[in-house]
Amino acid sequence: MARNKTGIIELDEMLRGGFMDKDAVMVAGSAGTGKTTLALEYLVNGATQFGEPGVYLTFEQLPDQIYRDAENFGWDLRKLESENKLRVVCTSPDLLLDPEGEEQLLGETIKELQPRRMVIDSLNHLEMYVPRGDLRKEAYRILMYIKTRGISPLVIWEAQQGPESSYAVTQIGMSFLIDCLVLLKFVEINSSMKKALAIMKMRGSDHDKRLREYEITGHGLRVAAPFLGYEGIITGSPHRSLTQEVAGAWDTAFTRTKHKQ
Repeated sequence: MARNKTGIIELDEMLRGGFMDKDAVMVAGSAGTGKTTLALEYLVNGATQFGEPGVYLTFEQLPDQIYRDAENFGWDLRKLESENKLRVVCTSPDLLLDPEGEEQLLGETIKELQPRRMVIDSLNHLEMYVPRGDLRKEAYRILMYIKTRGISPLVIWEAQQGPESSYAVTQIGMSFLIDCLVLLKFVEINSSMKKALAIMKMRGSDHDKRLREYEITGHGLRVAAPFLGYEGIITGSPHRSLTQEVAGAWDTAFTRTKHKQ
């Protein structure tokens, strides 16, 4: 089965080789978890490593801000644009929501660039421009426009992180639209704030079910080891696993007994 590698080695391993081709992927998390960084790295790696041009469609920032932020990770977006490997499209959600808005905003770019990947940052901005309950319909229309042109869409969703709950895409009615859900979350462990990544859903493919720690480095997002020995991380109430504690206690007791002998 065709895969779209992210170029982030550990994440691709979690995805069993990458995102499924043409699947609608959602990266969800609160502010500061690195959603945009992951999305840009996915596009840059696609353009530079895998020969897959990409489009970054944003409602959030001006182009200069995006270029500047990307440079902090060593990504020269202007150079990629000059080489016809990438396009940064900044617009207002209301223009995209106009009749034939997708074709007017993206049609020419798609013909010129023939992209294989597209990032939408973010769906939250569409929500502000549509009547309550219409977000699913509008998101479906936009995603189908992208998919039917042979492009794999990745959308960003900024979710509020509550202390007792994980991000539920079902709350916004998006679960049936999304083929793969990547969750980014802040967690507090041993009085330290860490970041956790989980693949919550992936249609048609196996995937790593474990929560993995990650960090944002000077070269982008890097995934580290799983959180071992803890339970309840996703709910916001992490605690040591009882099984782990018992095993640790037996190990300690055995070591002490051995030393006494």
